[in-house]
Amino acid sequence: MHSAQRVHAQPKTRTTGTCTIGENGGVALNVWSDVTFKLANWANRTAIRWSGGRVGWIHKGTPIIELTMTGRRSGQPRTTLLSAVAERDGAFVVIGSRGGDSKHPAWFLNVRHNPSVTVRNRDGVQQMTARLTEGDERAALWEQVTAKGDHYLRFQERTDRVFPIVMLEPVDGISAADT
Repeated sequence: MHSAQRVHAQPKTRTTGTCTIGENGGVALNVWSDVTFKLANWANRTAIRWSGGRVGWIHKGTPIIELTMTGRRSGQPRTTLLSAVAERDGAFVVIGSRGGDSKHPAWFLNVRHNPSVTVRNRDGVQQMTARLTEGDERAALWEQVTAKGDHYLRFQERTDRVFPIVMLEPVDGISAADT
């Protein structure tokens, strides 16, 4: 039998909301909670701050960026740390996977509403514009990112939602210090 044709026995499970209950009674969370995301952001920010920026800007070989945008409802600055899964001509590529959740992450909803953002990484701070990729560009980026590792594919299996892939592009000639 060809490996693609093999059938694997699936354990009996029952999904209730954000939990899967296995036949042995074990419980697994299907998605990361808001608390988990906030704790992860806090821990990473703390590592960056305490190390003077020597630690925290790379996670498992992937650069980390700090994205600051305007809250779509509050109008207040909102900041989150994201993995920059690819870089092209000074632009960063980020994916709104939210760990495979069925709803878009708040940062994506905010940049969709107002694409003017500030990005900080280990090299400094820069004004950028967020642009949702579509069509062939999105497909090529998805292929590039998933070829590096399969965790985004595992996240995608958890939901029918198509993950937005956002390009954060430099605003020519404007640094954050100028604003």
